[in-house]
Amino acid sequence: MTIDIPEGDLELAFIRSSGPGGQNVNKVASAVQLRFDLAGTRILSEPVKARLRRLAGHRLTEDGSILVVARSHRSQAENRREALERLQELIGRALAEPKRRLATRPTRASKERRLAGKRARKLHKARRGRVPWEDS
Repeated sequence: MTIDIPEGDLELAFIRSSGPGGQNVNKVASAVQLRFDLAGTRILSEPVKARLRRLAGHRLTEDGSILVVARSHRSQAENRREALERLQELIGRALAEPKRRLATRPTRASKERRLAGKRARKLHKARRGRVPWEDS
């Protein structure tokens, strides 16, 4: 599911990428820092924002923004597209409401099967011991 994010909630900054690449790395700002204003956005409800905060993890900044950094491509446009896709994917995961777990109890038969298995294992291990010496 894709959601339309208003441009006002996004802030793009282009920075120099790290790693190999020769002179291109030193002179071209191709990496993208995408900042999404989670605290100030109006397109997401509070429960979705709470799930998104949990999912964001280390990408969540102190001011309540989500920071996505993309630097795997050599072109600025590709990195920008990747950062937007990663943000969309993160928001999509937060939009999916988790199913509530219903508490269940094990059946009587399953308890009996478990205990029977434990008894069988106990007997199997007990038979591994020393064989007693018998005088014939």
